Amino acid sequence: MLFRLNLINPNRLTTAISAMAIALSLAACGGESTTTSSPSPGETAASPGASPVAATGTAENTKLALASDVAITAAGASFPAPLYQRWFQDFNKINPKVQINYQSVGSGAGVEQFTKGTVDFGASDTGMKDDEIAKVPADKGVILLPMTAGSIVIGYNLPDLTEPLKLPRDVYADIFAGKITNWNDPKIAAANPTAKLPDQAITIVHRSDGSGTTAVFTKHLSAISPDWKSAVGDGKTVQWPVGVGAKGNEGVTAQILQTAGSLGYIEYGYAKNNNVKFASLENKAGSFVAPTDESASQALATVPMPENLRAFIEDPEGAQSYPIVTYTWMLVPKTVTDPNKAKTIEAMVEYGLTEGQKVSSELGYVPLPQNVKEKVAAAADGISPDYKIEVAK
Repeated sequence: MLFRLNLINPNRLTTAISAMAIALSLAACGGESTTTSSPSPGETAASPGASPVAATGTAENTKLALASDVAITAAGASFPAPLYQRWFQDFNKINPKVQINYQSVGSGAGVEQFTKGTVDFGASDTGMKDDEIAKVPADKGVILLPMTAGSIVIGYNLPDLTEPLKLPRDVYADIFAGKITNWNDPKIAAANPTAKLPDQAITIVHRSDGSGTTAVFTKHLSAISPDWKSAVGDGKTVQWPVGVGAKGNEGVTAQILQTAGSLGYIEYGYAKNNNVKFASLENKAGSFVAPTDESASQALATVPMPENLRAFIEDPEGAQSYPIVTYTWMLVPKTVTDPNKAKTIEAMVEYGLTEGQKVSSELGYVPLPQNVKEKVAAAADGISPDYKIEVAK
């Protein structure tokens, strides 16, 4: 089983990340890992999928009958990479003829590689736009499949702060805009009256690569801050007013861990797995909400999934909704000429919608609602005439 994820060198971290856990994870997968560098520290953080956990199913699959071995290549978002790693590892155990190699390269690169046909499927934290879809060769086409969901958190490194940090909407927008530059700024202090905030500059950490996580985060900032919308806007890449860049959720996580006084945006699972502190954020209703399965599910429920499976949640309603939540998509071709690959892709999607959902929460992701699973299954079921996707009602 091959997968590619960025893992941190444990000898250079002072945080409690277990080198043995990472080693066991790699051994359990029986494959390779690729270590890449983030811009400043030259290292990346352990992914949420790095800890060894029991497979969801190991009995060999009899439904997917393959005449020969099948190798699937894929690339894209770092946001769901730890979960996909787990899925593909477990999928391989019950389908030993299948080898899936997923590279965590960012949503922008994932869309580009899928469009150029250098991978069998891509992945992105934002559903492809109409102009992007138009660039996909007509004889291949694309189906956008939301396979999981998760929260984007604002993680921070303040070693001496013992109580949870609260950040009002205007405050975190102004921090990323470079208008609030110190941790003991009166606006931060007003929301945290009992906290011992240091007289220390805030170091912003943002993505340096084309990123769906960035697109979701900046779309949210544009929704809550007219100044941000007019000055910076949203997209997979933006011109950041301040801060240092790092590649992937892995790189931003590592930079936060290694820089006292830093603050950055990352997927919840990366924060959870690496013990990165994160703030409770003020939502549209004026409540300060921490990211949980329940608060993320509340946010997802505010936006119905349309027939084209592209749902965007910029600023959810609801007193208990966490404010920054997104689906994340697999980009799969409508037409796959190799019948073995076509069946395999359908079987992989079915696994993600069924057994795969059972491990979502432990890795920091949000299980899909049943109605969304059914819509995804229906959309993907036309790839192969020789396979039928089944999701339990």
